[in-house]
Amino acid sequence: METTANHPPLSPNPPIYDVIIAGAGPVGLFLAGELALAHCSVLLLEKAASPHSLLKQVPFGVRGLSAPTIEALDRRGLLQELTLHQRLKNPHQHAGQGAQRQVGHFAGLPFHAGAVDATQWPYRLPSSPPTSLMAELEELETVLAHRAETLGVVIRRGVAITSLQQTEHGVTVQGSGETFAAHWLVGCDGGRSVVRKVGGFDFVGTEPEFTGYTVQADLADPEKLLPGRNLTTAGMYLQSQPGYLVLQDFDGGAAHQPGQPITREQVQQVLRRISSTDVTIRALHAATTWTDRARQASTYRHGRVLLAGDAAHVHAPLGGQGLNLGIGDALNLGWKLAATVHGQGPANLLDSYTTERHPIGAQVLDWSRAQVALMRPEPAARALQAVFRDLLATRDGATYVAGRVWGIHLQYPLAGENPLTGHSVPNFAFDDGSTVDELLRDGRGLLLDFDGDVSLQALAQATGPQVHYVARRPQNALGLRAALVRPDGIVAWATGHAHTASEAQAAVARWFTK
Repeated sequence: METTANHPPLSPNPPIYDVIIAGAGPVGLFLAGELALAHCSVLLLEKAASPHSLLKQVPFGVRGLSAPTIEALDRRGLLQELTLHQRLKNPHQHAGQGAQRQVGHFAGLPFHAGAVDATQWPYRLPSSPPTSLMAELEELETVLAHRAETLGVVIRRGVAITSLQQTEHGVTVQGSGETFAAHWLVGCDGGRSVVRKVGGFDFVGTEPEFTGYTVQADLADPEKLLPGRNLTTAGMYLQSQPGYLVLQDFDGGAAHQPGQPITREQVQQVLRRISSTDVTIRALHAATTWTDRARQASTYRHGRVLLAGDAAHVHAPLGGQGLNLGIGDALNLGWKLAATVHGQGPANLLDSYTTERHPIGAQVLDWSRAQVALMRPEPAARALQAVFRDLLATRDGATYVAGRVWGIHLQYPLAGENPLTGHSVPNFAFDDGSTVDELLRDGRGLLLDFDGDVSLQALAQATGPQVHYVARRPQNALGLRAALVRPDGIVAWATGHAHTASEAQAAVARWFTK
């Protein structure tokens, strides 16, 4: 990466975009839509020539969506466009129904609906979206790509970035024989991110303990395998339905060789050893490997180059945290980068991206590491499994794990006395039929005034179009009288007392004004 001080602005040839995004997976596509919603010009470069892949389809491509991801999709009007395979409803609405229904797992150990105490989450209103959903990855990408292109994003497929140069004014990238220019570059190009490597980011963490296999095959004798997830003395195998398998072989990640073919004989040997059966694979249709390598960039920004999603952090895909973590990155970064592009936010606004998201990423990496420790094929791990199985059968244990798995515990450490500060805003429903989630669909912040305070109205008018002033009384105000909500749906300030204009003004200045 080259960084040159006092360099003149980029040449108008080639055309200069506000932002180039590398990688057209869900994270890159969602981020592109967020930037375009805020009137940024965006070029999205994807090395794969086609968006279609067997591994993105059912059942391989089914991903669990956490509460923050569901809220993000709902707040941009995208949730209703997805065909959802499973709905785990808001526990406030379904407490006591299907008590033995499995609603998640930790290291393969299930927890059930009846053990989860939803009263521990007082801000999860009945009008909120479901706590967890299952969506098909290819369909999600299709919906996000359509949104991005409708908003004016240019998507170029079959273009692999090979190098980049950065100045104080912008970034140029080279790929597939072409040169592209922008004022900012965001790498959303996965765990083997070229942007991260060429951009000079370090990537530190822990080495893998196992090789994971995701497999579609014809089995001659599928009845020899148990259904569901099975922890064995040699690893783990999961048979979600006949012919669709997930394996974990604790070989230190030795068999994970990207770009190398995976043979039927290799998969059969691993499957037989882990399952302690002589099951036979007649034909192998698709297979991929992965590991529990857990690494994270120490910063998500170098000058005008940023990282999001797997480019910023990788870990084992245990519990479906990766997609949700990446969408959270994109949601947090999008409005901040757009404000910086337009010169609207405070000077340090973009710094808060790493400040807020890096600790969340570190928590998820540790969450993944903890599950790997529990799944090791050794006596100590089996003893821990027994302890955790008992804990997950308790109300406190299941509620804690559910809160982590579903993302309900997510909170940024923002200044403020109200306990809602830093949390996702509840989906308040108003008497006119509107909801907070609907009001967030244009990507602006909200100043919610439940008492009709003229000083708050004046503050919103002085702030400009970045903040939408809403003077309505919700059906359930949860003790609040006013709140400032960022475009990503996070409560930046809230009060249950008489409005203090100075507090609201300070919060507006922190997030929305120069």
